[in-house]
Amino acid sequence: LFGFPWQVAFIGATGFVLTSTAVVMQLLAERGDIALPSGQKIVSILLFEDLLIVPLLALVAFMAPSAGHVDGEGSRWMSVAVGAGAVVGLVLVGRFLLNPLFRLLAAARAREVMTAAALLVVLGSALLMQLSGLSMAMGAFLAGVLLSESTFRHQIEADIEPFRGILLGLFFLSVGMALDLSVVTSNWQVILGLVVALMAAKALCIYLVARVLGSDHAQALDRGVLMAQGGEFAFVLFAAAASAGVIDMQLNANFTAVVVLSMALTPLVVLVYRRFAPTPVVSLDGVEEADGLSGSVLLIGFGRFGQVASQSLLARDVDVTIIDNDVDMIHNAERFGFKIYYGDGTRLDVLHASGAASARAIAVCVNDPAMSDRIVELVAHEFPQARLLVRAFDREHSLRLIHAGVDYQVRETFESALLFGQAALVELGVDEDDAREIAAQVRERDAERFELELAGGDLRAGAHMVFGSALGGGPTPTPFTAPKRESRTLNPDAVPHAEQEAGPGTP
Repeated sequence: LFGFPWQVAFIGATGFVLTSTAVVMQLLAERGDIALPSGQKIVSILLFEDLLIVPLLALVAFMAPSAGHVDGEGSRWMSVAVGAGAVVGLVLVGRFLLNPLFRLLAAARAREVMTAAALLVVLGSALLMQLSGLSMAMGAFLAGVLLSESTFRHQIEADIEPFRGILLGLFFLSVGMALDLSVVTSNWQVILGLVVALMAAKALCIYLVARVLGSDHAQALDRGVLMAQGGEFAFVLFAAAASAGVIDMQLNANFTAVVVLSMALTPLVVLVYRRFAPTPVVSLDGVEEADGLSGSVLLIGFGRFGQVASQSLLARDVDVTIIDNDVDMIHNAERFGFKIYYGDGTRLDVLHASGAASARAIAVCVNDPAMSDRIVELVAHEFPQARLLVRAFDREHSLRLIHAGVDYQVRETFESALLFGQAALVELGVDEDDAREIAAQVRERDAERFELELAGGDLRAGAHMVFGSALGGGPTPTPFTAPKRESRTLNPDAVPHAEQEAGPGTP
């Protein structure tokens, strides 16, 4: 059923399809793209490919030649069953025993114990996979997945952070040692041709798939270049196939050399791509850029906050100029009759073109604190004639804005949260006037707390003024049930003496 050429083609093509998680993750980390949506998509693809090694190793067991063995078919099923059982058992153990184990170790409050336990889990799972006929790399990978699902993942990640660079260096050292230079020397034409063909064909296929699934040209091209190499689990697949007799050792060495060289060339290819890749250009079709504008108020950012804030100004026919750097937002606003100009408020030339030099007030309504701070810095230095009103992200951002000299700042969720709490009291049966008075009291105490924080430079300076805080600020607690009898004096002789010291009329 399985001819030898077909087996070789299948093993080689399958191993070449896998992508290196270590190389791509390192490149994404250097660019700071892991947390971005595009980076998360790439990470998801990498993890899915890594998990595919389990069924691929099972297929290798079925492809192993059974000539000369009467129980060859039974041994195949037995090896697959043992491997699958080991994986399932490891997942179950990690699912139900890891958290209790680390909870017990955390009670010891010894950082070294947690680190040693994490290493023990990794080594134990690697040994289990090797004994079951799979690979130690597969066991280490599964252990990492299970540890990432633990409630102690952040503590473990912090503990192993100092060793990450060393372990990553050891990984690439092992990859380099897997390269047989004598094989490369003797077959360099074939290997070089396979490396070029692998990276070109894989990049093209990834680009086409990304485009079909809705990615734009720049994202699809970047993904194709980034994921064009072979993966480390290809070594596991090739070694398993060679051990099972599916491919010979010479082919294993050639395939391994192709994957290693593709991994080594990927950073160089990415550098070349960055140098010559076209700069992404925002399509401004149907959008008018800010140029030669003027108005009494310049409003920067027309998101949810800016849209509501603009209503009061527009209701009094104030001449408002609005800019935003989100093309989709501009197009959506035009559907409702708003004229929004395209412009980046963090650029001084755009602010000049938007009329900031003649504006009486500049309202910064962007939802990015870093961008807001940059705009405040430019406006405070270049346009001192304008009143500066800024949307604050949180309490810490409000303090920064006050120190920066803004004329008015407001936290984006503060007033709405107060109204929400006031409405909750009314729904619970509290009188509307009382609920309104309580909301005013919370607002007043928050303002006093903010003054203390502003003077002391510490967010905990006014923590005692927060209702419900353990540091104080809430009402005096009262018992849930009334006492069954009135209080009585335990030492009557001490009462006249106490009243004499306190004086008449003293409670």
